Amino acid sequence: MKNFRMLVVMGCAAILFGCASGAKMENMVYGNADGAPTTYDKALKKAINVGTVTGGEETNPLWTSEISDEAFYGAIRKTLELQGLLSDSGRYRLSVSLLNVDQPSFGFDMTVTTDVKYTLVDSRTGKTLLNKTIKAPHTATVGDAFVAIERLRLANEGSGKKNIGAFMKALSKLKINPRDVSLAR
Repeated sequence: MKNFRMLVVMGCAAILFGCASGAKMENMVYGNADGAPTTYDKALKKAINVGTVTGGEETNPLWTSEISDEAFYGAIRKTLELQGLLSDSGRYRLSVSLLNVDQPSFGFDMTVTTDVKYTLVDSRTGKTLLNKTIKAPHTATVGDAFVAIERLRLANEGSGKKNIGAFMKALSKLKINPRDVSLAR
């Protein structure tokens, strides 16, 4: 009987407070509508291959929302695709590591801060062209979502999107040395 009561309480809590869902890939994509830079070094056009994305966590529906490797990988790929930079066999290989996703345990306004390391390497020369760690906070308020678990997911997605946006801005400033670019295929 005691176990039954506990199950009823847990069931009611799940209905009242909702189950956690992970950050959605499509809500972390950074595109032109977000003010994404549209000019990049021409050597990067259709030349970036997304390699590994590590450090994310799968969401436990009974716990808290997280950013998975798969969702972040998809958001980065889609962002690069929208900018005309993505290639499955590109010369430049991008590796991404979610170093830290700082989340609140509770609160009305939920601020999530992502620390993400981006490394872009020329696969022909082995030269590292960009090695940057970006920290991006985002706050979701009660006005964004009444249910705390949903607010946390929105804060995760907003922080992920801002982080990818900051990476795209850093990428737009990258200048490739013409001597490093080969016209031979």
